[in-house]
Amino acid sequence: MIDYLGLEADLGEEERMVRDTAREFVESEVRPDVGTHWLDGTFPTDLIPQMGELGFYAPTIEEYDLPGISETAYGLLMQELEAGDSGVRSMASVQGALVMYPIHAYGSEAQKERWLPSLGRGERVGCFGLTEPEHGSDPASMETSAERDGDGYVLNGSKTWITNAPISDLALVWARDRSADGDPVRGFLVETDRDGVTTNEIDEKLSLRASITGEIALQNVRVPEGSVLPGVEGMKGPLSCLTQARYGIAWGTVGAARNCFETARAYATDREQFGRPVAGFQLQQEKLAEMATQITTGQLLAHRLADLKERGDLRPEQVSMAKRHNARMAREQSRVAREMLGGNGITADYPPMRHLTNMETVYTYEGTHDIHSLVLGHDLTGISAFE
Repeated sequence: MIDYLGLEADLGEEERMVRDTAREFVESEVRPDVGTHWLDGTFPTDLIPQMGELGFYAPTIEEYDLPGISETAYGLLMQELEAGDSGVRSMASVQGALVMYPIHAYGSEAQKERWLPSLGRGERVGCFGLTEPEHGSDPASMETSAERDGDGYVLNGSKTWITNAPISDLALVWARDRSADGDPVRGFLVETDRDGVTTNEIDEKLSLRASITGEIALQNVRVPEGSVLPGVEGMKGPLSCLTQARYGIAWGTVGAARNCFETARAYATDREQFGRPVAGFQLQQEKLAEMATQITTGQLLAHRLADLKERGDLRPEQVSMAKRHNARMAREQSRVAREMLGGNGITADYPPMRHLTNMETVYTYEGTHDIHSLVLGHDLTGISAFE
């Protein structure tokens, strides 16, 4: 595997074990069938409990039977999963960073004890309800509402482009509390089998096909007071979750790009044209050299984020830079890899085209490329383009 600057030579024993376990899992359980799932537009749901058994969900948490691994180990896990497919990494990211993380960070002890162990084992599936049909990049304008009713709340609204929604047991829904001054945003843990909840699947996607995406419709859904996350109020809640998920994406996209590079290099050294391997031509060597350089830059960003995160110095804007750069890098390098495979590159027998289409989604979700540009612009100039 490409590691041109030898970054993984400095890994600790735990980090190597996590990397190798995830790599073996992808090789044996993901890679053989993921092309078929991508063609069929299905997610390999049999992997959900397997990933739970291996401790792939929110593994940086130490309590509730969770392993408590390092931030670098977690990043390596995301990298290996996305080398298999973005849909597999997305499943783990949503379950861990967008559902289990906020329950652990902002939930009550009762909420933690009820949900974290079963989510961690993959016995239950969670989803994260933030994006709405009319509010994507501007989630603060959400219309989903919560009205106090006796000893609980009534929720109304809709969410869309929600990973895992059709197979989820629990939805973390962000809504405006219309009963409180200022209509603050609050998080609600909503069981998807409650009356008034529907989670229809979005089909005919042309990207991230080996992933289940859906909607959450809430029509007079009653939830008890104990469903509210008590430890956070306002946009800090959902945005802090997104920072966790974007950290995983910054690592994961490197894995997808790396898989494209390894596929292109192997193909170019084996494929002969005009009496010599394709890799012997200068044009192809230039492509491989540029791919290796761009992937290495992405690796450096990811490893630096891990160092900052481990010591508590990581800022959301730094995560924005890495997500922005690495998603664009993987998008571009998967295209080059597809190109190097010629006609074979457009088939599901080889991963670059699958990664290429997946990256169109990764480039857009968890904050579009343009939004992250504006986040960085604000940080660099002190002037907000959103106001």
